[in-house]
Amino acid sequence: MVLLHVKRGDESQFLLQAPGSTELEELTVQVARVYNGRLKVQRLCSEMEELAEHGIFLPPNMQGLTDDQIEELKLKDEWGEKCVPSGGAIFKKDDIGRRNGQAPNEKMKQVLKKTIEEAKAIISKKQVEAGICVTMEMVKDALDQLRGAVMIVYPMGLPPYDPIRMEFENKEDLSGTQAGLSVIKESEAQLWWAAKELRRTKKLSDYVGKNEKTKIITKIQQVSFRFNMSVFFVISLQTDKNVQ
Repeated sequence: MVLLHVKRGDESQFLLQAPGSTELEELTVQVARVYNGRLKVQRLCSEMEELAEHGIFLPPNMQGLTDDQIEELKLKDEWGEKCVPSGGAIFKKDDIGRRNGQAPNEKMKQVLKKTIEEAKAIISKKQVEAGICVTMEMVKDALDQLRGAVMIVYPMGLPPYDPIRMEFENKEDLSGTQAGLSVIKESEAQLWWAAKELRRTKKLSDYVGKNEKTKIITKIQQVSFRFNMSVFFVISLQTDKNVQ
């Protein structure tokens, strides 16, 4: 098995093993899925830390408003009445105004915190130092653990607009966010090694040889589409002629 040390830029991400005979089309998709899956776990952990501290997401039309504004506009958090944490809630105001302040009690908070730490450890970059490969099965295991913890603390579920629920249902909207810029579309992923693109039409062994004990540092990136200026000038000239 060839050992791939996957990086994004100069930053280590994870280790992954693959036979030299693997088609690079398959391998590129596999690397992209693990890469994006780790990002998903990280986003969930971040939001679940806020869930543990400040409760569920407020309806979009109530976020960022003061109590007086909410009262004046006669807005109501109907999901907040349904989605109560197990054992009751403890009020802890969210100064940012994203969450409703009805936080889980200390026991339920620790259920979330403990699971978050365990999930982070599964996909941690420290796995590289430990020589442990990260697989899609491990990513799915981390997601399942996080989902299970949320179900324990919120047996009635979360509002449909809560980013945690949206992540679990694969309905997250990352457009216009920094997190969205980190995601690499599987169809646009590229792998590079030794300053060469590992073309999807070939096999891994076409680049690294037949030695199954090879270790390589490969970088993942998104295809960059370069604007062809010559085409632009041709189109411009044709347009000018048509106008004349």
